[in-house]
Amino acid sequence: MATNDYTTKTISAGGSELVITQGGSGKPLLVLNEELGDPGWLNWKQELALTRTVITPQHPGFGVSPRISWALSIGDLANYYAQVMVEQGWVGADVIGFSLGGWVAAEMAAQNPAQFSSMTLVAPMGIKPPSGEICDIYQYLTADYIAYSVSNIEGTPEFADLFGGEVTAEQYERFQDATAESARFAWQPYMNNPALSHRLGLIKDLPTQVLWGDEDKIVPFSTVDIYQKAIAGSKVVTFNACGHRPGN
Repeated sequence: MATNDYTTKTISAGGSELVITQGGSGKPLLVLNEELGDPGWLNWKQELALTRTVITPQHPGFGVSPRISWALSIGDLANYYAQVMVEQGWVGADVIGFSLGGWVAAEMAAQNPAQFSSMTLVAPMGIKPPSGEICDIYQYLTADYIAYSVSNIEGTPEFADLFGGEVTAEQYERFQDATAESARFAWQPYMNNPALSHRLGLIKDLPTQVLWGDEDKIVPFSTVDIYQKAIAGSKVVTFNACGHRPGN
């Protein structure tokens, strides 16, 4: 049976304070959040926590952990997390990265593939699509952006719990902090690093999966081919009738 037992705590690592959510026991599984921050302790985290220690850092500057002034790019954020992993004894963990968090994971693996045992990228940003454009988050109200990212709201049981109803003042402030910090990291070029696809060639022995929804309106599906070609041996899994945020 899945468990809701998890803790939120502040650690000191990489020369800064970092808030993490952690639950379960077993081999560490690092979960890197998207551009709006942490959506919460979801059902799939509960299931994985039966056999794994699920660790979700709250990205610096995204409304919970303090901003790191020297981190000016996603590559810098990746370097910071690499330091955290060494100091916390998480080296060798598996990693799952969602959207902007997938980009962070890819940058980390490009710097040092050996820090992970496996990598799963879920609709990652970070590479300019050969066809289409990454959705401009700043053209939408946050609620509209979230709705746009899901293929079928009614078919996503957790959607209402996480994003439905009136947004609280705290939630709104966190969304604003997250989008502002995402802009600081990745405004120009927008949500991509032109060097990343070339640097990913260093990843040769790291088991990698790239997951994508065939109805993703945030990051065009055309990006998946570049990720697959850049990371030798990577596997692509496509979900039918699925948007940028997978339904449960």
